[in-house]
Amino acid sequence: MRNPTPIMVHPDYGPPGLSDTDPMNATAASSPAPAALPDWAVELKGLTKTYNASGKAAPKHALKGIDLNIPRGSFFGLLGPNGAGKSTMINILAGLVIKSSGAARIWGYDIDERPRQSRAAIGVVPQELILDPFFTPRELLDLQAGLYGVPRAERRTDQLLEAVGLADKANAYARTLSGGMRRRLMVAKALVHWPPVLVLDEPTAGVDIELRQSLWAYVRELNRNGTTVLLTTHYLEEAQELCDTIAIINNGEVAACEPTPKLLGRMDQKELWLTLDRDLGEIPAGLAAYQTELPEPRRLMVRYQPSRNNINQVLAAVHEAGLVITDLSTRETDLEDIFLQLVQARRP
Repeated sequence: MRNPTPIMVHPDYGPPGLSDTDPMNATAASSPAPAALPDWAVELKGLTKTYNASGKAAPKHALKGIDLNIPRGSFFGLLGPNGAGKSTMINILAGLVIKSSGAARIWGYDIDERPRQSRAAIGVVPQELILDPFFTPRELLDLQAGLYGVPRAERRTDQLLEAVGLADKANAYARTLSGGMRRRLMVAKALVHWPPVLVLDEPTAGVDIELRQSLWAYVRELNRNGTTVLLTTHYLEEAQELCDTIAIINNGEVAACEPTPKLLGRMDQKELWLTLDRDLGEIPAGLAAYQTELPEPRRLMVRYQPSRNNINQVLAAVHEAGLVITDLSTRETDLEDIFLQLVQARRP
């Protein structure tokens, strides 16, 4: 993928041609347009969603009062196990699901009072590949831009195709594209109307390493140019590397929402892996003060809390036990540890 050009974000954001006097925007007068760039790209307050009972199944409370603010310009990660409520939240923002209660604003626009402006401020790349197989990439982007009311003179179809590496496939039928190319085309579709907020729902699920790297390079550049990115993913290492802020949702509630470094600092624990010069039959008594395991006869793992003990104290205890170290490595707490701790703690 090529580096994208800067995303234009207008203070009174709306797609080209959409105005407060648009006859299809009947509620425009009830909620004035934001006068300046908002501090929050997305604001959720007390957001709930309950799906009605069906047959013998009881009503499902998918969202239970979500309070969440996503800063403008951030690379925001939204994590959670399957069924946690992530997709419901995204579908509410996209206008595909009606919330039960609460409030939601996108780029300063209330999704109920100004639905057209709020939906125009967001571009969603769904996990599913939704493409008409009988259209070419150029036709699909032109059609998508037309649906958003972007005048032909202001469309950037060729620019987007070039940016996502599909310029040479512009006139090929979508059905002939590989899975990776279709994924790139989905990203381009989400950007045709210049949205300041881009939602990526499991964008790298099932794609190869090369595509994943090129996709993230492209999205990072978008973010540097001002686009707010909301990412959902089950690849926790991606979220840890990319996102400046991460929220974890579980059972329809926010379990945590913090800057990534602060979230990673929640677990005061490190692992010291030692390779020894001889086999051990049991763990030395001198290491009883630490959580110590012997996974292999010559491999010793010592788990300790940096706030209470430093690595020199641990190594001193190892030497006092008469052990000779031939190699060592450490393992830091990662997002997977935090995720599992929070999710398991909140299981009903």
